[in-house]
Amino acid sequence: MSKEIIISGTRRETRLALLENGIVSELFIERASQRSVVGNIYKGRVSRVLPGMQSAFVNLGLERDAFLHVDDVFEEWGENLLTPEEQAETVRAVRHASIEQRLHEGQEILTQVVKDPLGSKGARITSHVSLPGRYLVFMPTVEHIGVSRKIIAEDERRRLKDMLKGIRLERGGGGFIVRTAGLGREREDFERDARFLAKSWDEIRAAASRERSPALLHHEADLVLRVLRDILSPEVVAVWCDDKELYEKTLNFIHQLEPAWTDRVRLHASPQSILEARGVSSEIERALRPKVWLESGGTLVINQTEALVAIDVNTGRYVGKDRLEDTILRTNLDAAREIVRQVRLRDLGGIIVVDFIDMEERKSRQQVLSALEQELRSDRSPSKLLAIDEFGLVIITRKRVRESLERVLHQPCPYCAGSGSIKSVETVCMEILNEVRQIAADVAGSKLILRVNPQVARMLDTVERPLLAELAALVRGEISVQADPLLHQEQFDLVTK
Repeated sequence: MSKEIIISGTRRETRLALLENGIVSELFIERASQRSVVGNIYKGRVSRVLPGMQSAFVNLGLERDAFLHVDDVFEEWGENLLTPEEQAETVRAVRHASIEQRLHEGQEILTQVVKDPLGSKGARITSHVSLPGRYLVFMPTVEHIGVSRKIIAEDERRRLKDMLKGIRLERGGGGFIVRTAGLGREREDFERDARFLAKSWDEIRAAASRERSPALLHHEADLVLRVLRDILSPEVVAVWCDDKELYEKTLNFIHQLEPAWTDRVRLHASPQSILEARGVSSEIERALRPKVWLESGGTLVINQTEALVAIDVNTGRYVGKDRLEDTILRTNLDAAREIVRQVRLRDLGGIIVVDFIDMEERKSRQQVLSALEQELRSDRSPSKLLAIDEFGLVIITRKRVRESLERVLHQPCPYCAGSGSIKSVETVCMEILNEVRQIAADVAGSKLILRVNPQVARMLDTVERPLLAELAALVRGEISVQADPLLHQEQFDLVTK
């Protein structure tokens, strides 16, 4: 697969897109005023301990206190002062300790953000720190050796694990995970990465001993450096930048990571926006719409709610050529590919419920499920898939770290307040009738002015003209209608003259 990275930046905002075979598959947007805090390490102070939820809230100096679950609390016990038997016993005790046994209000604690604040919720944090490098992730609080699940060859996995065990022994502990970029790398590459990460951890610990809480101890890299570090691979044939300063920054960073790949960094010199030229802007616009057209002529309808994301598959314009089952299967297979692309593109997370078109044959359902599983392998975010049922429903759980694309670029509608709908014009007309009935006795004989939204005024002047006569009869007087474009469609005013 051929990949390209498109970077467009200003002082206020950076937009980055990953193209796979010329098609936009992932989008990243970061604004200077809304920078992600995921990966940042803080010295915080426990503000509340909640035994009933086995969790605590920690003041990090952010707008809202962060949430810390009991499973994410790490306690140091001074290994150098304990015998191996005492260490093992302490570990067992800590694992079963409750939140009130581990933390107390006012306690200072070293934590790392694992999930940005979402909506009204504060950040999610852990005290099990992980520091990502180019080839390794260093976890100073655990004794674990792991290899990326995308490295599937057993011989290579065994070679990498054996190599890391030796490196861990040499540096005296801590855990390591080999990233996908570590495939085929030699020991010196990992040793260099391990030294850099261990030095960074030592600096963080030293800062923690000096600073008073709440304090930021380590700032994760900005969007461009973070994405390049995480997704740069031999498959990336070009990295395009539309700004000279951004180009130099990217070139220097890639020179540090992979000196042989610096010729892949290119400057977009055309006056046309690089996002327009490569189709990224139009893809962003489409990713903000609920309806997505499939190549077969079918459609997806994607709706985000507070609790989950619902995706509905429809045949749309596609009517097939042979059997109904074949038509449905073709649409569902087409949808499976596009669903994963849209999930990555929109950065949807949490619980995702997909309503495929019902299939009668078991082998058809299995074929669609296999296609969905295959597509999810290209997603960098961890996800799980629950099998398709007889009604065509599939549930995907996907790790959510930051706000979705829609919530980054949109704000709640001032009309519907996020519900997605408002009262119809007909409903507003009926509410006007009910209101007049209640006040008819008090305003009898008076001349009334009815101020309404222009849409309602148009309805009262056409289809609902008989309603005006009914209102006049109720108050035994004259009623005039005034259209006011400043009024919400659901609002109206009755004024006596």
